[in-house]
Amino acid sequence: MRIEEITGKAAGGYARADALTKEERTLIAKKAALKRWSGEIKEATHGSPDHPLRIGNVDLPCYVLEGEIRVLTQRGMQTGIGMSTSGGSSGAHRLALFIENLADKGVDCKDLAMRIRNPIHFRPGGGGYAAYGYEATILADICDAVLAARKKGGILSTQQTHIADQCEILVRGFARIGIIALIDEATGFQIDRKKDALAKILEAFVAKELQPYLTTFPSDFYEGMFTLRGLNFQKDSVKRPPYFGHLTNDVVYKRLAPGVLEELKKITPRNEKGQLKHRFFQHLTSNTGYPKLRERLGSIVTLMKLSTNWKDFMDKLDRIHPKYGETMMLPFDEYRDEQDSGKGL
Repeated sequence: MRIEEITGKAAGGYARADALTKEERTLIAKKAALKRWSGEIKEATHGSPDHPLRIGNVDLPCYVLEGEIRVLTQRGMQTGIGMSTSGGSSGAHRLALFIENLADKGVDCKDLAMRIRNPIHFRPGGGGYAAYGYEATILADICDAVLAARKKGGILSTQQTHIADQCEILVRGFARIGIIALIDEATGFQIDRKKDALAKILEAFVAKELQPYLTTFPSDFYEGMFTLRGLNFQKDSVKRPPYFGHLTNDVVYKRLAPGVLEELKKITPRNEKGQLKHRFFQHLTSNTGYPKLRERLGSIVTLMKLSTNWKDFMDKLDRIHPKYGETMMLPFDEYRDEQDSGKGL
């Protein structure tokens, strides 16, 4: 990235970096690193390991953090450029040494090494372990530096040429994605694109015609519900507590695919007593929605069997199958707060 292309506050940052000596940059990097590794953790507002940024054959786990900070995970970025992975400070050190070596050989890397030594500590949404990442633009800067080194010649070792090849793939991918995103924003199409994406999901999952009734929820599912709620399960009885329907929506349908539960509620008629005339699963497509439901139920039953109580089960479920973000029909906090033992009605 050329300095004349940079505007706003970023231009001042690059100008300051140019004015610093190598020793001053190192000192600033060390101070910032101490602060970064001190334990401050940002929360991710968007993103999932199941939905990485895909460029060619490269998957880059990405998140948006509080403050609208777009980040790529440290390990994902290392893998993306074809470098062997290591996490935490050792990963940052490996990347920084690589860039510093390029700078020592005459490649203009600006303050790239300093930025690499200061990854962002964040926690992905839906729980899980904290991770380290970098603001997304740093990857493009790394690619620019590596490709500049290849162009100069005699800088990259034989073992590092594959990194340059990988960076070229990424840069080409950035260009394609970038021009599409810019056109979508300029024309306002990104709004319709989001609607179209949801429509395609619903078309795949929700059938246009009512499917025949088949026994779908296994006995193990209800036995797990009863057991984890501290209730007596009778295999020869089909009676369920009324609120089990709400729990099933929360545990199963809200985690099946975006918008599916809301669409099922919309298209399933109710009788004069307000009861559903059909089961939700009768409106799922036979080739995608229904098989996905059966697969998900198998996973949920396994989690039930591995759990000691309702809270333990929900914690595991939130990590393995986080729910999508539609508004709930009824609040479920009463089943999840600290005073709820997870037992009884």
